[in-house]
Amino acid sequence: MSLDIFKRIKGKESEEEEYVELEYEPVESKKKVSILVENLENLLDAERIQRRLREGYIVFARIKELKEKDLETLRSAVNRIKKTCVAIGGDIAGVGEDYIIATPAYAMVVRKTIEPEAEKVSIEHISEA
Repeated sequence: MSLDIFKRIKGKESEEEEYVELEYEPVESKKKVSILVENLENLLDAERIQRRLREGYIVFARIKELKEKDLETLRSAVNRIKKTCVAIGGDIAGVGEDYIIATPAYAMVVRKTIEPEAEKVSIEHISEA
């Protein structure tokens, strides 16, 4: 399947514009990624999250209740999950104050903050190219 994408060739002073047609190769869609949303309220929840990570799921867990109830149990639970992430080659990170995200080996958490201004692309900039 071909998608006509044209690129303007710069340097021509004439009114006639030249374009180059590029071939488009569709990317095969892979299976969808599953993200489980869990509550981490005790050590049994941590064991369930560890099991889900080993099964290949990305887990987004709310830790707010356990943080307010028992900080020592929270530390223990997060350390267990972290050890599992390290063992399977995954990743774990805090998301704000009340959540963590843990991933298996095929995914990683990007910790770089993207500035809102860097995401904006002006129409004038595109039309100048």
